[in-house]
Amino acid sequence: QICLSLVKLLFYLAHSPLGSIVLLDFQPRQFVMVDGNLKVTDMDDASTEELSCKEDNDCTLDFPTKSFPLKCSLGGKCEGINEKKNLFNAYRYFFTYLLPHSAPPALRPLLSDILNATGDLRYGINETLRAFEKVLHLYKSGLYLQKRPLLLKDYISLKGFRTVEGEDYKCWPSYSHLGCLLSVHSAEEAAAICNSHLQCQSFILTQQRTWTGRPLASFQSSWTDLIPDANAVVYIKRSASSGEGL
Repeated sequence: QICLSLVKLLFYLAHSPLGSIVLLDFQPRQFVMVDGNLKVTDMDDASTEELSCKEDNDCTLDFPTKSFPLKCSLGGKCEGINEKKNLFNAYRYFFTYLLPHSAPPALRPLLSDILNATGDLRYGINETLRAFEKVLHLYKSGLYLQKRPLLLKDYISLKGFRTVEGEDYKCWPSYSHLGCLLSVHSAEEAAAICNSHLQCQSFILTQQRTWTGRPLASFQSSWTDLIPDANAVVYIKRSASSGEGL
């Protein structure tokens, strides 16, 4: 969410009515999330000036660990230098820390492609935004899910119930530090996740949703202490329920 919001912001800056805008003091502290969208808190160090040049050798974009040769345009400006400077800063301050983590395994290669392409400046902001929107579409639609055996048949569902909240086993990446709370596309995906956790005996789906509209599933090491909840469904492994005499 943070990276996509940042890319949308940089897309606007690259195509603004004032021309391509560069953020000269590009640091994480210069941004804040407002209603799920990344905003720049300080525009004092923004500029529409692009580096003047006479030849391509005048257009080297330097960073502490990398340098990129750019083209000198017929108008005597380094082509796309503002856009590329913003994009590489997004890569080194945001993408490298956020993109490799927490995505479903099937989507990680696509995020690695974005990471590598922006790190080498092979992608401009237009290509980067398209790549992010493709990943978001796959994520929201569930098209990333590979064909696998249907596992939900191995669970008993009890509508209108959930387990008592409390500390349970933990997993990564969890929306809760008290247990294992993950977003899923469907109950079928939740069943596959539960089967992959040795501790998991049940999971609960509620009406709670993430920013992409995906439901949250709470994975539990037991299913005892059920309480009524009209907005929840608890799924219990048949093997576990038979042992407890459900």
